[in-house]
Amino acid sequence: MRFWTKIGLILVLSAVGLTYEIAAGRVLAPFFGTSLLTWTAVIATVLAGFSLGSALGGFVAERDRRAAIGTVRRALVATAVLMALSPTALGLLYVLGARGTAGMLVSVFLAFFPASVLVSVPSPLLAKLAVEARPGREGSTLGLVLAAGSLGAIVGAILAGFVALPLLGSAATFAGCGAAVLACIPFLRRGPVGGRGTGTRADGDAEDPDSVAAIGTAAIVVAASLVSGPACRYESGLSCIDVVRDGGVVRLYSDRTQQAAERIRRDEGQAQALVLPYTQWLWARMDRDLGPAASVLFIGGGGYTLPTKLLDSRPASDAIAVEIDPLVTQVVREHMPWAGATIDRTGWEAGPDGRLPAAENARLGIVHADGRVYLNQTDLRFDAAVMDAFSSGSVPAHLATRETYERLRDIVQGPVYVNLIDAPDGRLARGIHAILSELYPHVDAVQGPASSRGRANILLVASPTPPAPLDALPDEYESVQLGPGRAFTDDRGWVGHR
Repeated sequence: MRFWTKIGLILVLSAVGLTYEIAAGRVLAPFFGTSLLTWTAVIATVLAGFSLGSALGGFVAERDRRAAIGTVRRALVATAVLMALSPTALGLLYVLGARGTAGMLVSVFLAFFPASVLVSVPSPLLAKLAVEARPGREGSTLGLVLAAGSLGAIVGAILAGFVALPLLGSAATFAGCGAAVLACIPFLRRGPVGGRGTGTRADGDAEDPDSVAAIGTAAIVVAASLVSGPACRYESGLSCIDVVRDGGVVRLYSDRTQQAAERIRRDEGQAQALVLPYTQWLWARMDRDLGPAASVLFIGGGGYTLPTKLLDSRPASDAIAVEIDPLVTQVVREHMPWAGATIDRTGWEAGPDGRLPAAENARLGIVHADGRVYLNQTDLRFDAAVMDAFSSGSVPAHLATRETYERLRDIVQGPVYVNLIDAPDGRLARGIHAILSELYPHVDAVQGPASSRGRANILLVASPTPPAPLDALPDEYESVQLGPGRAFTDDRGWVGHR
């Protein structure tokens, strides 16, 4: 059992390491978004920490057994504290002004690198003890050590993606990582002074009072890390959602990016006025372009504002809204009075084909799926489409490719409307404009005011026929001419804001 205890510890610590890595990428989203750049930074930083920790652990393993185990125990205590406090450290760095790609890289390093180093320090010593526990069977022992590390990584990835983050949230996941690390410490005993020992609790030595105090203090810190609460009000593996009431308006935020807003009350008999300027332009464009019985595809449900406006204004119309995260739909139903009422009155959970059920009032089909997957699978046809899907503050890369819009052109006979958030004449806007210009003879663009981060809503309409001019634009919106850009493809796509 002493040998299998060491193998078990290797497996657990490897699982903790991968769970921590995936949780790091998720908790980064509310501060710096989710993109190829953010995930690259997290993976590279954590792997660098694992590498350095393993190297340092090798030197530790060469020391006297009792001293080596004492060092490993202290490393695990520090690991537990650092893991539990990682979200707090990340938030503090953001408050102190970390912004942009440079700020993201610094934040990732400071928040996640130290714990990644320390969680790997025990592995060489555990491997050495496992080899010594089976003299003459070094080959199979090393194989089992490597297998335990790989299996632990698999368990950690599955645990993070399918269980911990979706069900518990990021704060509890980090605290759980810390608790799991602390739970490993009692299985590493120093052994008798001057003796070789086995490095497991079978040696029966009493705990050092100082060590007990350190473990107890770390346990308190891990538990206290939950006091600050989750990073947002609602959290799933895909979204970190907050709902804010601002005067007479309720606003929906996902990863700190405003997704929707609507007025809490309206005068009896009056149509609901749209709050966000970008939705005002999109609806004005749709209202001018579409007939009374239009069938519209919405990729990205968000606050369901535009589907609701369409169905309220055109009783003969119907819509399919593809929203990847069921939590978003749940929050809208609970907190957005206008859209929630529309979903309750006319909505239904549509399958992959999105076909209308027999119910007379069923006009809003809600498909909880990835937008690209739905586009690939559906055989329905639409009069128009609205591309308004976001992951944090940017469009998911696989929805910003020529192949995506080629598929849209196949199933949508009319205009396609696109909402982007980018710097004025930025790479994303120019890339999408290049795609649309290759596929449609008429493409127009408007741009809203830039935020403090230098980004604005950039809206495009692509149509087989010339779009009719609008009477007016929302305040501070203007027509723009976008410069030439590289059309993104599935092979060479959008990598995120830098």
